[in-house]
Amino acid sequence: MTTAGRMQIGEVAEQIGLSLRTIRYYEEVGLAVPSARSGGGFRLYAAEDVERLRVIMQMKPLGFSLEEMRELLALLAAGDAADPARLAVFREQATERVATLRRRLRTAEEFAALLGQDSGRSAPPRGPAPSVRGVGAGGVL
Repeated sequence: MTTAGRMQIGEVAEQIGLSLRTIRYYEEVGLAVPSARSGGGFRLYAAEDVERLRVIMQMKPLGFSLEEMRELLALLAAGDAADPARLAVFREQATERVATLRRRLRTAEEFAALLGQDSGRSAPPRGPAPSVRGVGAGGVL
């Protein structure tokens, strides 16, 4: 920790698991600006700044755009004054995106399990993929 309980960028990066480059990028695009600078120009982050970076980290895997992240951060900072309808829209989007991630994870886990099965089993066929001729709008791939 540095003066007044603030941390330098390297300490923040180590504590929360982001790269220095990523933290600097979030500053550059205005998502997470450090609350102070040292006399030598070093970025100094207060606990609130670090928490903001953690929230950004939570939004990132859900695929929110930079503009959406900005709006969400402003809504969260507004507390009780935040527009409840707008928060509800973001809540619904987050719920849908989490469901999509869970489906993708299940698919990946099934594949990993397939790879972990007995190696004595015959290998999958090689060559071109089977034809999907005849699968129309109502067909399932």
